[in-house]
Amino acid sequence: MLISTESLKKNINDKCILKDASFTIEDTDKIALIGVNGTGKSTLLKILAGIENYDSGTIIKKNGIKIHYLPQNPEFKTDCVWDEIQLVNSKNEHPVAEFELKSILTKLGITDYQSAMSNMSGGQRKRVALALALCTSCDLLLLDEHTAALDPKSSDTVMMLTDKIVHEKNITTIMVTHNLRHAVEHGTRTVMMHNGEAIMDVSGAEKDNKTINDYLTVFNEISIECGN
Repeated sequence: MLISTESLKKNINDKCILKDASFTIEDTDKIALIGVNGTGKSTLLKILAGIENYDSGTIIKKNGIKIHYLPQNPEFKTDCVWDEIQLVNSKNEHPVAEFELKSILTKLGITDYQSAMSNMSGGQRKRVALALALCTSCDLLLLDEHTAALDPKSSDTVMMLTDKIVHEKNITTIMVTHNLRHAVEHGTRTVMMHNGEAIMDVSGAEKDNKTINDYLTVFNEISIECGN
């Protein structure tokens, strides 16, 4: 077990964001976290990363766990791809070898390591941010809609490469996504949130047998419940 949460609660401006978030994250889990907007997915990731507080409940973490959080809109310290990746790597307890850094960048379609990020498209910057996350030494990687705002082809490419690299490096991962196909096709476990709590948590054969239509049925039931 890496992390266990019990009855996490979080209110923002009198609005309940997390009501009863309880689940366990096991070593090597690859979790797709889905749900309609406003169900607490991003808030939960920030709480797990330790960058946002919660009002009540319990979080138990494995001793010495290293967590890296990739936000929806990442910020960079420098403007040069290689300078940025070296800066991140210098903070690793065991720095990644230069050839491996370049291999990760290349796999993500970044071959000009001296590129200025200010001249890059949003999709290219997303790829750089993902490369930085994958070069960071961690036990748990939190990806907050890391394929959002990408065109469909780029989104699929980044998702495929994410899946490939996290499996190669055996990184436990939680990925917030609104792409149900990505949730079906990738990862080892799918968790659906609604009204601040997990209402579905499937893995193994149960997950393998789920289809996009199965998830859409639940989403439609939620919409009816909410009067949409």
